[in-house]
Amino acid sequence: MKKSEHLSAFLAKSKVKANDLEHKRKLAFNIDKYDQAVPSGKSQFLDLELARKKAKNIKWKAIENLGTYLEQFEKNFTANGGKVIWAETGEEALKAIGKICKEKQARLVVKSKSMATEEIHLNTYLEKHGITSIETDLGEYIQQLDGEPPYHIVTPAMHKSKEDVAKLFHETLGTEPNLNPQQLTQVARKKLRGEYTKADIGITGANFLLPDIGGVCVSENEGNARLSTAFPKTHIVIAGIEKMLTSVNDLQIMWPLLATYGTGQKMTVYNTIFTGPRQEKETDGPDEMYVILLDNGRSDLLHTDMRESLYCIRCGACLNACPVYKNIGGHAYGTTYSGPIGSVITPHMQGMNEYSHLSYASSLCGKCTEVCPVKINVHELLLENRHKAVQKNLNGFNENMGWALWTRAMLNRRLMNSAGPGTKTRIVNKLFADSWGEQRTDIKFAEKSFNRLWKERNKQ
Repeated sequence: MKKSEHLSAFLAKSKVKANDLEHKRKLAFNIDKYDQAVPSGKSQFLDLELARKKAKNIKWKAIENLGTYLEQFEKNFTANGGKVIWAETGEEALKAIGKICKEKQARLVVKSKSMATEEIHLNTYLEKHGITSIETDLGEYIQQLDGEPPYHIVTPAMHKSKEDVAKLFHETLGTEPNLNPQQLTQVARKKLRGEYTKADIGITGANFLLPDIGGVCVSENEGNARLSTAFPKTHIVIAGIEKMLTSVNDLQIMWPLLATYGTGQKMTVYNTIFTGPRQEKETDGPDEMYVILLDNGRSDLLHTDMRESLYCIRCGACLNACPVYKNIGGHAYGTTYSGPIGSVITPHMQGMNEYSHLSYASSLCGKCTEVCPVKINVHELLLENRHKAVQKNLNGFNENMGWALWTRAMLNRRLMNSAGPGTKTRIVNKLFADSWGEQRTDIKFAEKSFNRLWKERNKQ
């Protein structure tokens, strides 16, 4: 799609969701539960700000020396019997996975939660090649049953209530229509248990990569990733190159921070480090393990002043804090990565011409920066994206002319005062009739401006 099509879709979806009170209620309910949990996670840190600064320094060092660490990871991982595949694009990653599946004559794949696989549209690719791919994370499983992509980086089905899930299970799995969350979980568990043992290949993402031991870290709360890697004969990891840390010792900071800002936990329930396939005398694990190191536009970020965005550990905190995300939800963005961080990286990974509008989906209030565990200056990067869009003349004549006139008026007090309240009211309500007036009452300017009231007060 062209920019106009992406922008039109974004505006249309945003308009619907921003005025859907039931959608906003569900989103607010789930985010409120998150907000209540986070202080508990933060309580484990004696000096939270120091921990965040250390985490940022770790990511800074890893990204500044990314090439060296990637080579070190490959050397140590292959020494343990694993295989590393470098994928410059999503298409290369898909072809590599397709080749492995063909060699193993795979017909069933179990997949744990992974945004990288969503990024390259892996399930669609496998389906086209006659391979069944089953999501094993409960939230992702719900979304797969509903034919929807994830709504949130961490909580894929955040926009659904328990009643929505019960209805979905009734329609797709034939369960009773009024099951409670515990019963729904048991239904999913029973459905998925048999798939682990039948699957030919298990696919996971990676929360972190450890160069010094050739390790892949996977954090989860359900145990599904461990089951997805324990039974199948082949384990494939798709990991963005920015997942790199500097050492296994970094985990003492990164794991608690990810848990705290991701879900409000002090520690995620299951934290696993994979260093290769099953070794001699080990009782479980895959016979073969592959790690696909995915670039897919990340190098474009690495060589710009936006490289700080590669520090992101995908905790989703900025989404939960963003007033825009809270109003329009995840699907309105039309991208794999939504919310503030998604609006920063997507224009560079998928094209500034097509996605520059996302950087304007922000109030620039700075809340995203405030809650980031690795202290990324998210709102400043959004502002920089806007600057780049203007430099490339991507905003169009009407928008540029509108801002030029607005700027001239705002910088000229006499010009502002020349129009009376009635004139201002008519002009503003006409300009914003579609974006503001359709769902709200008209704006009405006061008879006396603040400037006039101030002058009258000082005269007295």
